[in-house]
This record gives sequence, structure tokens and C-alpha cells, in this order.
Amino acid sequence: MFAAHRSIIAKVNPENVALLTSRGSNAFQRTSDKVRVATRRLLSDESKESAKEATKEATKATKKAETESSWWTSVDLWGKLGALAGWGMSGSAIYDASMSGPEIISLKMTSVLIVYSSLFARWAYIVKPQNMLLASCHAANVAAQLNQLRRALEYKIEQGQKEEVETYAYNAAAALGVGVGAVLGAPVVRSKLASANLGMVSSVAAADAGPFTVHFWAPMSKWLISGASFLEFDRPTEKISIAQYTALTATGFFFSRYALLVTPINYNLCSVNIALFGSSAWHLGRKINADYIQGKED
Repeated sequence: MFAAHRSIIAKVNPENVALLTSRGSNAFQRTSDKVRVATRRLLSDESKESAKEATKEATKATKKAETESSWWTSVDLWGKLGALAGWGMSGSAIYDASMSGPEIISLKMTSVLIVYSSLFARWAYIVKPQNMLLASCHAANVAAQLNQLRRALEYKIEQGQKEEVETYAYNAAAALGVGVGAVLGAPVVRSKLASANLGMVSSVAAADAGPFTVHFWAPMSKWLISGASFLEFDRPTEKISIAQYTALTATGFFFSRYALLVTPINYNLCSVNIALFGSSAWHLGRKINADYIQGKED
């Protein structure tokens, strides 16, 4: 038995141990090298994929920047053009009103114009991007119409129409109270409807340009003001002002495009300006035809 143990010990000599250790170390080294090579390949593939994704994103960003720099999609350009057309229309109206006597001032129309420009001044201030040129245009129109309202009321008092003035003041105060109540209560009603899970009703209430926002009511006021122009397609040409209808046509054209570039997109504003553009261009064409084409032939 002792002889067998000595035989085994004799076989396990230092040289054999060293050989086995060397072989194991070499195998481990080869495995490690394979792992490193595989890791480098994997990282290289991931880097290539990342580079491809980065290139795609850069290409998309470049195309987007090129698109945004186009005049057709430039919200700043269309906003400024619309504001300048608005200034032209407001300036023309203010000049005509200042040159006319107070006896022809309509209390109803003047009041509607005050509401209209107040809504659009607010809309231009909160829309994205903000349009201060347009806001200032409507703020100036509010001031001018308030002055016209003062002139008309003073004239009626001088003419002994005090009862009519008092009736107007009562109705205006009532309308103002309703308006203030609507402005203050709209956010609460909107929040409750939006969270009530009423399907389409909740979706409309929560919309960025929905009926509880100035984005909805500013175009609606324009629909009301422009209604007469839409209906009077046979208006006598001698009552059509080329300057006024040129400004109206330009306003309709510029704002129909501008409404689709702002945030939130305003389809209501776009539609009313398309209608305004069509009706104003129709009247402008009739005026030019009557004064410069048929007039020359006669």
C-alpha cells in the first residue's frame, strides 16, 4: 500500500504540475482573447448603429430646418404680413371715422368692433409664437373705437337722446357682466367637462382651440363682423372702398395661411379668413371692373 502511494507521488512531480498549469493558463488566455475580440466587435457594431441613427437624426433636423426657413412655412413672415394688413385696415377705418361726423357712428357696430379687437389683441398676445405687432394693432383699434363711442354718446346727449344713451349703457353693462362671468367661469366649466369622460364633449372642451378659449371666440367675432360682406354680393360699387377692400382681401389671404402655422393650429380662424378673402376679392374685382374697365369703355 505504501508502495502504491509512493508510485503516485513519484508521478506528480513539479514538471508535470508546471506543464498542466501552463496549459491551463494558455487556454484561459485564448478564451479571454476571444471574449475581448467578440466584445470589440459588438461594441463596434453598436457604434456603427449609433452613428447611423445619429446621421439619420441630423439629416431629419437639417431637412426640418430647411423647411422652417422656407417663406411658405415661416410663421414669423406670415404673422408680420397679417399684422401689417391689419394695421392698414385699422388705420383706414380710424382715418375715415375721424374725418366723419359723430352722427353716422353706429353704437352697435362700434361696440362689436371693441369686443372683436379686444379678443384678437388677447389672442395675438398668447398665441405661439407671440405676435406683438398684431396685438398692438388691435389695441390701437380698441382705443380708437372707444373714442368713437365717446363721440357718439356725447352727440346723442347733445341732441336730447338721453334715454337712448341710458338704454345703451344698461345693455352694455349687462353684456359686460355676462362677459366677465364667462371669462371667470370658463376655466372651471372646462375642467369639469374635460374630466367627466363624456366622449366627444370632453374632447372638445379640452381642445387647445376649443370653445372655452380665446382661440375659438376671436375667429367667431370675425364671423359676426364679416357676415354682412358675405351676404351683400350685389352691394353697389359706389359704396365700395378700394383701399378698404384691398386691405380686407390681403388680410384674408395672409391670415388663412398664418392660422395654420401658429400653435395651436386654428382651423376656425383659417376658414373665416378664406371666406373673407373670397368675398372681399369679389367686391374688389367688381369695383375695379366698374371704375377702370367698364368706366373706360363708356
